[in-house]
Amino acid sequence: MPDPVSVTLTHLSAPVGGSKRLTGHLVRPDGPGPWPGVVVAHEVMGANDEMLRQARRLASAGYLTLMPDLYTDGGARRCLIPTMRAALSGHGRAYQDIAAARTYLVDDPDCTGAVGIIGFCMGGSFALMAAGSGIFDAASANYGQLPKDMDQALAGACPIVASYGGRDRQLKGAAAKLDSALDRLGVVHDVKEYPQAGHAFLNDEQFGPRLLHPLYRVAGLGPVPEASVDAWLRIEAFFDSHLKHTTKA
Repeated sequence: MPDPVSVTLTHLSAPVGGSKRLTGHLVRPDGPGPWPGVVVAHEVMGANDEMLRQARRLASAGYLTLMPDLYTDGGARRCLIPTMRAALSGHGRAYQDIAAARTYLVDDPDCTGAVGIIGFCMGGSFALMAAGSGIFDAASANYGQLPKDMDQALAGACPIVASYGGRDRQLKGAAAKLDSALDRLGVVHDVKEYPQAGHAFLNDEQFGPRLLHPLYRVAGLGPVPEASVDAWLRIEAFFDSHLKHTTKA
């Protein structure tokens, strides 16, 4: 798999009201470009090894992939709560940071100009909100909280592929609500709930101390390989359709 490299995004984030200091992890596909781009919005635990593996996976599928570290300017301790609030409210510097990451990709000569966004957990909420911003060509939201006013947030949104777990107690019924809203708004979408899965089912490793892993499994938290395989097939097919076959000047 391609290796990520650290990049500086401060020159793109600070002037537009984003973080005064912002870094990201760029993963460039093997072989010759150009490629479509994908911005990765990380989970609440941050730009960790799990998220880097997801970024590598996208690069291996042929996407110039960039994950901005939304906790750069202050660390998780200072940034966690404001970033979570931004994810749910639709306002905050994290959105400028995400837009800065998109700009970085578009400016890369090896990018076709078509850029999508994918998010996990907290990042899934960012992906949904960003889908309606008009700057992305496709979005993948994975077990993200729904916008409070979906009609307002998602009107005119780019195509959305979304995946939820039926055992995710915090997001009970979210898939059906999102599917209904996108139908009503006429947004191209593919929304699916996996009955056997819970939160973070796309992770390939269980998070947290090993001692707590049995508790997480009982609570429906963590990897569900069967659901993950199907969800990734859907995500890659959706992105292929809406990103790889779209070239912008």
